[in-house]
Amino acid sequence: MLLLLGPVQTVSGMSLVERVRAQAGLLWTAHFSSDREENLGLVQRDDLSRTYRENISPSSSQSENTNDEGETQRTQLRITTWEAGWNVTNAIQGIFVLGLPYAVLQSGYTGLLLLVLSALLCCYTGKILISCLYEEDENGQSRRVRHTYADIADGCWSHLCPWLGGKLVNVTQVVELMMTCILYLVVSSNLMCHSFPFLCLSPVTCSALTFLILMPCMLIRDLKVVSRLSFLCSLAHFLITFVVIGYCLRQAPLWAYRGLRLAVDFDGFLVATGVIIFSYTSQIFLPTLEGCMVDRGQFGGMMDWTHVLACVLKTAFSMLALLTWGDDTKEVVSDNLPPALRMMVNLCLLAKALLSYPLPFFSAAQLLQTGVLQPEAGQCELSDMPEWHTLVLRASLLLLSFVMALYVPHFSLLMGLTGSVTGAVMTLLLPALFHLQLKWRQLSAGGKLLDVVILGLGCVCSLAGVIRSIRAMIHAFTDT
Repeated sequence: MLLLLGPVQTVSGMSLVERVRAQAGLLWTAHFSSDREENLGLVQRDDLSRTYRENISPSSSQSENTNDEGETQRTQLRITTWEAGWNVTNAIQGIFVLGLPYAVLQSGYTGLLLLVLSALLCCYTGKILISCLYEEDENGQSRRVRHTYADIADGCWSHLCPWLGGKLVNVTQVVELMMTCILYLVVSSNLMCHSFPFLCLSPVTCSALTFLILMPCMLIRDLKVVSRLSFLCSLAHFLITFVVIGYCLRQAPLWAYRGLRLAVDFDGFLVATGVIIFSYTSQIFLPTLEGCMVDRGQFGGMMDWTHVLACVLKTAFSMLALLTWGDDTKEVVSDNLPPALRMMVNLCLLAKALLSYPLPFFSAAQLLQTGVLQPEAGQCELSDMPEWHTLVLRASLLLLSFVMALYVPHFSLLMGLTGSVTGAVMTLLLPALFHLQLKWRQLSAGGKLLDVVILGLGCVCSLAGVIRSIRAMIHAFTDT
């Protein structure tokens, strides 16, 4: 009797699991997953609009030279895979890399694991975010039917809150980009004050000089200029990294091998997690970069080599710094260097901060211009907005970042709060959520599970960062 009941219970158990899985899939498809027919219609509309743009000529009397000039002008707005890679490298090899050794010191050996896992996760979420821009047509060919982060949000939340999702994502992106611009202004002003102590420059004077140096950013017209600046920025970063690594290698006989520990302080671990994950964030720039690439098929390979390079450099940099200074490692590792070497590194950091400003500034201006003022304009198309309108918009953004850098109190804490919310949401939470909604039918069970895990990590990182930032702000205001 027991032998007869065994198979029945097993079969019943298996059918129950399958029934639960099927019901969960139907529930997700009904309420959250994007409709297949709607996506196919979006592909067809995109094909029609593309055909319409290609077949219409400005005037039948125009010569072939005009078409050649238009084609050349359009080609100039495209960037190569290497240029896109330098932009991504600029985004994930920021000044905050100098804080990684201290973050790893706080988190112990788990910090080294976080450096590798964060690189893998951020590379993956960047790829799935771009995959959400594409849909398959009836022939199984992939078509780029969305162009921005906001377009993805509109496609996912069209049933829940039509047109609101894209606007919320646009606002979040602009806030994060502007806060990044303000951070670069603050860092540049502080570095200028400390790099030239013999000039006796006041902080306000340094901020004004930084503002004047960055004014030509208003004249940037396309990503090729930003890519060249990113290349110079990456060179400055590599110079700083190799200087610090070279100094650490010279101190090899004095290395202390007790810098890392197994026991981890929970508060320190949360800080390290936030710093390490946010040091790999580039998702906010990726739709624009991928849309302007000459060969979009190389996007995945570009993401792989940029994140592998970043992971290797960050891990080696952090390990050597900890071996050299151990428990004396400061929050900004360049402060551990001798005075003469520290001044040279600070000058390189000043150049890097100034060269890093154009990428978020250009992205914020482009987002406002094409996503708000001209929602029908493509990312790499020339704008129909009058030139003086563009200059006024960019001058307003530059002036806003300058004023906020001067007058916002406890700016670093406000930046931490904003970064905890927007950084984790835009890097982990939303890409995984959008991928589940738009690609539910194409994903395997393992792919769905991975997206769910990343979704949970995004929620935890965001919540933990907000709690820590609010606590720090309360303590700061209480002390003052």
